[in-house]
Amino acid sequence: MQKDIEITLPPHEVANEKAILETLSKNLKVGRDQIKDFKILKRSIDARSRKVVYRMQVRVFINENYLPEEISFKYPKIGDDKKVIIVGAGPAGLFAALQCIENGLKPIVVERGKDVKQRRRDLAAINKQGVVNTESNYCYGEGGAGTYSDGKLYTRSNKRGDINKVLQIFVQHGADDDIMIDARPHIGTNKLPHIITAIRETILEAGGEVLFDSKLTDLIIKDGAVQGIIVNHEQEIAANSVILATGHSARDIYELLNSKNILIEAKPFALGVRIEHPQNVIDQAQYHCDVRSEYLPPAYYSLVEQVKNRGVFSFCMCPGGIIAPCATGLDEIVVNGWSPSKRNNPYANSGTVVQVTLDDVQGYDPLRMLNFQSEIEQLAFEAGGGNLVAPAQRMIDFVENRLSIDLPKNSYLPGTKSVMLDNILPEFVSSSLRSALPLFGRKMKGYYTNDAILVGVESRTSSPVRIPRDKETFQHPQIKGLYPCAEGAGYAGGIVSAAIDGINCADAILKSV
Repeated sequence: MQKDIEITLPPHEVANEKAILETLSKNLKVGRDQIKDFKILKRSIDARSRKVVYRMQVRVFINENYLPEEISFKYPKIGDDKKVIIVGAGPAGLFAALQCIENGLKPIVVERGKDVKQRRRDLAAINKQGVVNTESNYCYGEGGAGTYSDGKLYTRSNKRGDINKVLQIFVQHGADDDIMIDARPHIGTNKLPHIITAIRETILEAGGEVLFDSKLTDLIIKDGAVQGIIVNHEQEIAANSVILATGHSARDIYELLNSKNILIEAKPFALGVRIEHPQNVIDQAQYHCDVRSEYLPPAYYSLVEQVKNRGVFSFCMCPGGIIAPCATGLDEIVVNGWSPSKRNNPYANSGTVVQVTLDDVQGYDPLRMLNFQSEIEQLAFEAGGGNLVAPAQRMIDFVENRLSIDLPKNSYLPGTKSVMLDNILPEFVSSSLRSALPLFGRKMKGYYTNDAILVGVESRTSSPVRIPRDKETFQHPQIKGLYPCAEGAGYAGGIVSAAIDGINCADAILKSV
């Protein structure tokens, strides 16, 4: 007999099989000898009361042996007759390629950046020298933005596709199987490169292709249908299906589509700053303690407020994390955050952003939100003075509208400069943050402090452009065979939802052929 049950355990007993068995026996009122095995289905931390516990969904096998499922996705050898071009080797592109192989289609992945290993040199140059390679950086290159900015796998995309399949594929390629049960699964920037490399090897072994330093520079279109693409202004690759999975920072793709009169639309996004606290401040607030238990991970938070009908919210929170310079062009500042798998850095950071609506940026140009975003990033660069030095301000100084005399130590490697962030952020963003931050402090003890630093600007929260597509066929309404995909097209947000959208696009192609 099998029974599913929820149990609670103190943190120090979560990894103790004997304690779990005793709790299961007591709650189910059965003898220990009757429990032949158990399987943890889900695991989460409950810190709502002063006594922090783990909640675990467990499947118990009573007088019945547990036979573990061996879940492994098979990728058969494929031929050359049914080709699909996939533009972008982020999670959407890679998972689209794997699904194409499952469907008997040959993926040809073209990536403007370098392979995941070669990217490291360019990231080092960004952090140490303030030099941006516009084709290889935190956003461009194999694995996409998520590879070197954290690998968080938490998603609410339950209705879009099979989340477990995405997680299982990650496990099959080297991720810790804890991601299958944790409420907020996380791989870590230090582990993701090896996993991404393994996924690429699977694609190649099955007969797919992955081309690096291969930038899409034109689409070949005839009679309203895709015939292929042009790479690096010269190489022509023919195919009747193109998945456009270029990510939300590939601005030249939007400009290419607009120049060819291919329909795109302006889209709302969010804009703000990345806020960093000492991690122990967040631990004390969330776990109601002076010192975090060694059995608890660095604490997480999620905050949201409505200020005059405008949302202000934390975004991409990184416990034990680092603030990273994520510019993709010259003379711009963009910040993001990431954590290693152990989340053992002394700081916690989170994007804290304000909704920007279409009404905030007047006009009819489909690129107007993108241009607005770019202007703010350039102002941030100018305020920092170059070399990717980021403008920053202490939290209470910002709220009380005064220049910070000095700045706290922080994790942003290129360096920070004390400025008035009001001179960079639009007034409606500044005023919304100024109202929201003290309210966040009421929700979370210790949050509202001058030991926290605001670093600008957090601007790449989502795409400022949507590339429309048909709900049923996933194809662009004007161009047959063109499949806008994931974050860059405005249909996903994060690694898992992007991967799911890549899978869905590959399945849509199978139906069409």
